[in-house]
Amino acid sequence: MTKRIMIQGTMSGVGKSLLTAALCRIFRQDGLRPAPFKSQNMALNSYITRDGLEMGRAQVVQAAAAGLEPDVRMNPVLLKPSSDTGSQVIVLGEVRGDYAARDYFARKKALIPEILTAYDSLAAEYSPMVIEGAGSPAEINLKQDDIVNMGLAELVDAPVLLVGDIDRGGVFAQLVGTVELLEPRERARIAGLVINKFRGDPALLAGGLEMLKERTGIPVLGVIPYLSLDLDDEDSLAPRLQETRQTAPVDIAVIRLPRISNFTDFAPLERHPALGVRYVTDPGQLASPDLIVLPGTKSTAEDLLWLRQNGLERAVCRRAGEGTPVLGVCGGYQMLGTVLRDPKGIERGGTLVGMGLLPCETEFAAEKRRARVTATAAAGPFAGARLEGYEIHMGRTDRKDGAPFCVLSDGREEGTALETVFGTYLHGLFDTGEAVDRLASWLLARKGLEGTGVLSETHGEYQSRQLDQLAAAVRAHLDLPAVYRILDQWEERDHGV
Repeated sequence: MTKRIMIQGTMSGVGKSLLTAALCRIFRQDGLRPAPFKSQNMALNSYITRDGLEMGRAQVVQAAAAGLEPDVRMNPVLLKPSSDTGSQVIVLGEVRGDYAARDYFARKKALIPEILTAYDSLAAEYSPMVIEGAGSPAEINLKQDDIVNMGLAELVDAPVLLVGDIDRGGVFAQLVGTVELLEPRERARIAGLVINKFRGDPALLAGGLEMLKERTGIPVLGVIPYLSLDLDDEDSLAPRLQETRQTAPVDIAVIRLPRISNFTDFAPLERHPALGVRYVTDPGQLASPDLIVLPGTKSTAEDLLWLRQNGLERAVCRRAGEGTPVLGVCGGYQMLGTVLRDPKGIERGGTLVGMGLLPCETEFAAEKRRARVTATAAAGPFAGARLEGYEIHMGRTDRKDGAPFCVLSDGREEGTALETVFGTYLHGLFDTGEAVDRLASWLLARKGLEGTGVLSETHGEYQSRQLDQLAAAVRAHLDLPAVYRILDQWEERDHGV
């Protein structure tokens, strides 16, 4: 068996994904060939691989940390919530169906053979495997059918590092309580504890760390400081989605839809020195921005109704009528059209009137389009920009008037543009940086201002620098010799040493 180690946490949001990415980067820097793995991920931020398959964004970041092309084997099961009690289930990159939570939990153990096949094939090519858990292993109501925490650790016989988040408070109770709720055989797998997101002098924790070891019998292998890094987030807990305003000459308001997806599309905008990006949820916050963005969503119809009910649709249409530019991406593009038809009940069924800002019509279909594309922007301020992105949507939008937003590399026209309103299905349209610079220059000129800076690197290059910073910080604060000993000791067990 290959070397492997698993990162589990006391709860969601403690930093499992980042620590997994850090170890992937560190192992790669140290001359190894690591690969990330998460058997089941729940996220609305997804990605399309080169072979047209869908996987979670966090594993894409981890793959980049390991210097690998994203591979659906790294995330064999992806759950994309479509409501409070149901999700679209994607297995090895393909839609398996939409399930209520109760139905999925009754079936998920049947996915174990596919999960193990994905893991084993990756483990045959890479070492060490860096495995990420989900939520907490101490969710006692879910442990019986667990396929992502201790259940998976037992299936692949992996040692575990347990991570707690001190920034939320109560980290000692988190760690001790989690260990206490585990079965003896599960506790035996925990090779080390890690405290994450610490602000202050680590010396102040010394007594507490000793007590942790005494109470659990498990050593503390590191206290990782709170890191201000800018890596792609996987869910709506992301700090960038908080309703704050960045000070900059240009004000961009992104509508924070209830089921917002792939908001990482707008990370390059946030890095441009002239652009201030903020996320809004009600008409009072909208004010008078220089650009309004309608992002992607897992449930276009429901989120359009939410816009309609809380008054944001009326506010956006009023601003658009006054000349404020509007950009819609994927589900946001569908909303901007005149009508949304759902004859097969893919979302909610029936027909819904759109916002009417673009001359296009959408009809939902059962088949999901998943494709990586390259294109050249053709509309307004974006014209001439080289685009590299991907499409993930269930439905087709037909342009009835106006101009295309871009032209794909195969010559097909995509999207719709009419005066200062633009719509496209392309996620990642700002990743090359060219569309960002053109948009910034245009918005500045509309305000009578001169250009202020340009993006000097692509989104991928920027993310790579962030990963190097992450690895350096974790290397400085985690007992890596102990981590390597854990890897070696578990491998020796495999061989009966």
